[in-house]
Amino acid sequence: MLFGRRKRIVKRILVVEDEPLTAFDNESMLDAAGYEVVATLDTYAAAVEALDSEKVDLILSDVRLAGKRGGVELAEEARRRSIPVLFVTGSPPPQARELAIGSLLKPYTDRTLRAALKAVEAKLGGEKARPPKGMELYETAVDPA
Repeated sequence: MLFGRRKRIVKRILVVEDEPLTAFDNESMLDAAGYEVVATLDTYAAAVEALDSEKVDLILSDVRLAGKRGGVELAEEARRRSIPVLFVTGSPPPQARELAIGSLLKPYTDRTLRAALKAVEAKLGGEKARPPKGMELYETAVDPA
């Protein structure tokens, strides 16, 4: 689009992170960048409960979460609901390519997270995406709900 901004595909983000400082930093950065944080949660069960009651455009999730189930199980549930997941983790799981739109390695900066979200937006919009250093986008296509 010439001289304008493209319509944002990702508006509402669910943050699922069991490290309180990281969760707070993510929530603050997303809010400052104009995203609506649906909720910031630390368990699979709470995240699924939020998915049952809220519209979510993207899930930003760590692989390890509090409780018995983790980010992999959450990504499986999100895939069934056609909600893309961006893993934010120190070590992506082996099945990440089948479950998520991408992975962003920890530690990352606010600037890198913003660039990662821009790449996710581009990919979901069918455009060529340029992931920042420390991020990998996967070919797995998940249509935005």
